[in-house]
Amino acid sequence: MPLIQSFPQLRSSPFNSPPPPLFPARFAVFRCSVASPVTVNVTSDEIAMKRNNIRLGLPSKGRMATDTLDLLKDCQLSVKQVNPRQYVAEIPQIENLEVWFQRPKDVVRKLVSGDLDIGIVGLDTVSEFGQGNEDLIIVHEALGYGDCHLSLAIPQYGIFENINSLRDLARMPLWTADRPLRVATGFTYLGPKFMKENGLEHVTFSTADGALEAAPAMGTADAIVDLVSSGTTLRENNLKEIEGGVVLESQAVLVASKKSLIQRQGVLDTIHEILERFEAHLRAAGQFTVVANMRGSSAEEVAERVLSQPSLSGLQGPTVSPVFCKRDGKTTAEYYAIVICVPKKLLYKSVQQLRAIGGSGVLVSPLTYIFDEETPRWRELLLKLGL
Repeated sequence: MPLIQSFPQLRSSPFNSPPPPLFPARFAVFRCSVASPVTVNVTSDEIAMKRNNIRLGLPSKGRMATDTLDLLKDCQLSVKQVNPRQYVAEIPQIENLEVWFQRPKDVVRKLVSGDLDIGIVGLDTVSEFGQGNEDLIIVHEALGYGDCHLSLAIPQYGIFENINSLRDLARMPLWTADRPLRVATGFTYLGPKFMKENGLEHVTFSTADGALEAAPAMGTADAIVDLVSSGTTLRENNLKEIEGGVVLESQAVLVASKKSLIQRQGVLDTIHEILERFEAHLRAAGQFTVVANMRGSSAEEVAERVLSQPSLSGLQGPTVSPVFCKRDGKTTAEYYAIVICVPKKLLYKSVQQLRAIGGSGVLVSPLTYIFDEETPRWRELLLKLGL
């Protein structure tokens, strides 16, 4: 049965004109002219130089991100983020500084492009994605976390069972132009560069971002080049590192754009403050202040006793000052206060040595900062900049 017969109300009306529209239709005709295109050549460097703010790039996720925020907090540079989902934040202690959370590789890329001025990432990331760019300057090369190394690893079994060094691997007659060594890696710049520098000619690379350890077992690669921390994952997948196979030792670094440091107002002063805070805090890490009282005839005599002990020399030597007290109505100094700085590993031995030479009332407290007269890395940075 035709559909129109099932619904009589839909049959044609004796009035064949269509129903009026719900809203009256109105049309307007506009004439527009298209101007000739104007080409404006503006480089990324020019755009970057016009920025008034200073930009610090930080890792957005993972252990590196957490440890970086902890370091900044320990240096009284806490990052203030209104919304955890926002990519932009600030450090109130430093005027005109913006914090941008990015993937580590994007931090490096944006330092090169001029979109960031300063960054904190792993040295492996700077080396891989910076690719030797001369504009990238490592301001501090050892921030004390993110320790790992980029390494070549091969199977423990089969044809590699007796291969224990890079030299052995290079001498294997198996590798030819028709049958090259197949390496899986996410480091497509550092991996080939390392192989070439070490005389391995017949090598091909396949790219991968994760689960590299499975590639040799699957038969898709003979070896891998990947980051190694403890080496547990390699061992659990029957892989081994070999002598001479370490491509790069890495940890978190403070890196900056040379152009920004020289050309952009305020960047050099900002990096100076950050560097001084980092240096002072890292130098104090694991150090303790030890204070004790010691009876003596003079400050010099007490100092000689203290310096006779190998663990009591401090940074430049002990501080010895008189401790005044009232005796028979007179102010005398029979005791002297000794203040020294001691590494954590020598703390107990230092306390024992103080006691052995007459020290008493020993007080111990951790150090937060040790500021030098001038930060050594600051002088190195100025030399790199030619300032």
